[in-house]
Amino acid sequence: MSMDIIDFEIFGDDMQFVEIELDPGEAAIGEAGAMMLMEDGVQMDTVFGDGSQQSQSGGLMDKLMGAGKRLITGESLFTTIYHNESGMKRKVGFAAPYPGKIIPIDLGQMGGTFICQKDAFLCAARGVSLGIAFQRKIGTALFGGEGFIMQRLDGDGMAFVHAGGTLAKRELGPGELLRCDTGCVVAYQPSVSFDIEYVGKLKSAVFGGEGLFFATLRGPGTVWLQSLPISRLAGRMLAYAPQTGGATKGEGSILGGIGGLLDGDNF
Repeated sequence: MSMDIIDFEIFGDDMQFVEIELDPGEAAIGEAGAMMLMEDGVQMDTVFGDGSQQSQSGGLMDKLMGAGKRLITGESLFTTIYHNESGMKRKVGFAAPYPGKIIPIDLGQMGGTFICQKDAFLCAARGVSLGIAFQRKIGTALFGGEGFIMQRLDGDGMAFVHAGGTLAKRELGPGELLRCDTGCVVAYQPSVSFDIEYVGKLKSAVFGGEGLFFATLRGPGTVWLQSLPISRLAGRMLAYAPQTGGATKGEGSILGGIGGLLDGDNF
């Protein structure tokens, strides 16, 4: 089934949002809580599952299966559909939940399927199906940084996912290998083989700071990497939080902790 053909524009640098233009009768689906704006004439409906037309025309079991897949990938049970009921073009915007980049994906040019990390989905043209992709290699699932479950997008329309920090896109030739940190893998085409590799030296594994394994991506296909996984950002912020005993050095006050008491930062 053909998807709605949507026009879009991405705004911002480190805190981006995507604005989708809908022709009369067109619709887009968005992750719960991702909507930033919608113009007059756009109406929203919250549905159970992924909101694709296939699941809407299916029975109760189809909707339960669709919702279950989203729950497994860490997404909400519900998806919101934004449809243009006016007689002219209208826009709806979706914002990324943390600093990073939004990746526009034309599923038709990707062969109809796209694999990405859990909770990466932001929005898409109506009709794009959201599913799950199981990691079949136990070692990769345990140490690859993405677990056993990844998110799978199917269709031939536009979809948008987000990632932390700055993005690196690589086109891998047949058999070409790329090693990276296990938390930096954002997405890849199904033709890419995702695996792990031991760092090789005990000293590097213990003191190198990169963990025991690299993630390995072998072509052919396209891969996307992120410079700042949200888990790494959250870990650094938690480590520096005063409530958890984090350090406050480098804050610029010669009074140190006393200065914090005086300026109210500790309250």
